[in-house]
Amino acid sequence: MASSFDVVVIGGGPGGYVAALRAAQLGAST
Repeated sequence: MASSFDVVVIGGGPGGYVAALRAAQLGAST
């Protein structure tokens, strides 16, 4: 099964959290 992503967030610190949150708000698949 192949998966397709728009954004890959590496890291769970403050920067990773903000990046994942913003990508989700913009409709990107994380």
